Amino acid sequence: MSAAGSVGSVGHRVLVVDDDPIVADVVCRYLEQDGCQVRLAGTGEQALAAAAAEPPDLVVLDLMLPGIDGLEVLRRLRGRDPALPVVLLTALGDEPDRVLGLERGADDYVAKPFSPRELVLRIRSVLRRSGAVPAAATADVLSDGGLVVDPRRRIARLDDQPLALTVREFDLLVFLLTNPGRAWSRADLLDKVWGWQFGDQSTVTVHVRRLREKVEADPAAPERIRTVWGVGYRYEYAGGPG
Repeated sequence: MSAAGSVGSVGHRVLVVDDDPIVADVVCRYLEQDGCQVRLAGTGEQALAAAAAEPPDLVVLDLMLPGIDGLEVLRRLRGRDPALPVVLLTALGDEPDRVLGLERGADDYVAKPFSPRELVLRIRSVLRRSGAVPAAATADVLSDGGLVVDPRRRIARLDDQPLALTVREFDLLVFLLTNPGRAWSRADLLDKVWGWQFGDQSTVTVHVRRLREKVEADPAAPERIRTVWGVGYRYEYAGGPG
């Protein structure tokens, strides 16, 4: 597939992984029209080889693949590059796979059957966030005890060790750090961080769980990202905003 001049995601390298030739053709054509440089892989093995040969800016990944399935491809891609944006294509009724995909680090998902225009908009959103300052971020470095986050450089460290965060995990952490003390519902976070007016709120639940595993001393008894029963979540600084 070749690139086509357009607006939106101009110049970004996108790897599309899908064994359905009709779906793959539609996805590739719409992305090319949006200015992306698109490569196509029909199997998990091809996807991993293509990503190793020329690292993409984003991967569109079908979960149902011959050979190595999409979840295993996602796991291996994440092992190579924790920050690589990945958007899943999932069957409409496969909620367990969808949640598992999010738990393994997918940044977003689009359920089949899907609108190609919606997919392009989701991809634009993820690409924009992967290379830009989150909307809620300030120019200042944020700190909370041993947790230090630089929104402009998109770097996070805990106790002087780098944190491997996905695009959405980083955005969620920055939003919570810049809006501490308030209880945010899952719908609020879906709107503020993902930019979705509606959607599967389990997306937020999974990302909060993953984020706790990375920033909490004991994820089962979180001190930073607190659960507010019946509402959602609240960020508590260890000693006040730093």
